[in-house]
Amino acid sequence: MSENHKIDLDLQKFIKAYEPNKYKVLKSGIEVRGITDIHRGLAFAKEVISRLKLKLSINHTAEMTVYGGFEVLVN
Repeated sequence: MSENHKIDLDLQKFIKAYEPNKYKVLKSGIEVRGITDIHRGLAFAKEVISRLKLKLSINHTAEMTVYGGFEVLVN
């Protein structure tokens, strides 16, 4: 991954624990893509955030379901 944004420490911890295959860096977080079982993927993401006590939140819309995606945002 090459980008010019500095990635928040909590976001780095999330990426390391969740190990997404594809993600896009956003100004306010990341967009995880290519999740085949979106319900399980969202549940695991919430579990990682809770377990590691990260200051992150998840944003998901019906439109994102089309490409198996959700956003992980820095609070």
